[in-house]
Amino acid sequence: MARLGRYFLPDQPLHVIHRGNNRGAIFFRDDDYAQYRDWLVAAAGDYGCQVHAYVLMTNHVHFLVTPRREDSLPRAMQSLGRRYVRHVNAARRRSGTLWEGRYRAAPIDSAAYFLACCRYVELNPVRAGLVRHPREHPWSSYRAHAEGAPDALVSDHPIYRALGRSRADRQEAYRALFRGALSRDFVDALRVATNGGWALGDAQFAKEIAAAAGRRAVPLAPGRPAKGRRRDRRQLELL
Repeated sequence: MARLGRYFLPDQPLHVIHRGNNRGAIFFRDDDYAQYRDWLVAAAGDYGCQVHAYVLMTNHVHFLVTPRREDSLPRAMQSLGRRYVRHVNAARRRSGTLWEGRYRAAPIDSAAYFLACCRYVELNPVRAGLVRHPREHPWSSYRAHAEGAPDALVSDHPIYRALGRSRADRQEAYRALFRGALSRDFVDALRVATNGGWALGDAQFAKEIAAAAGRRAVPLAPGRPAKGRRRDRRQLELL
């Protein structure tokens, strides 16, 4: 099913992914990663986005971000994307697009899935076989969350702060989350939601997102409804 327009809901955490064109590389040296992260810090500050978790991979990036205004995320991503493409094109004497079209985003039921999303994002380098432990990848939020490393990009979410009364308690509790494997069902559901632009949460969460966004938040069930039921089905599309 084709993806619908992206959500621009203020104060709603989103999982965001942006891939290189044809899944090609977008980072070529350490300076590229550092420059991209610095410009992401600036764009997030300029346009009102709080980045809670992130990872920069060779050919794509993941964020868990809360935009403060409806236009916060699109303006931040547009500014960052254009600035970074100019940097890469100039440094590598290339031209043309770097990105595989627009970024993809899905609203996340933070009460149920925020910490699981953080783990998913920060475990990307492990799943890709780049490192054995997420702390070994320098371009992610893991060390900020788990070890207290300074990171100007990371804004602590209330759910992270609720892990413990002190910084040391929060870091210990966060490290403990990584001792178990992520549910395969969760990983599949997150990927489907992000690639399709759907809400990740229970039925009530989907209804709330649909009402706020003015569009349906989950894909329609497969199959064509009976002719006499099409009007009822269309009325249910926003659920």
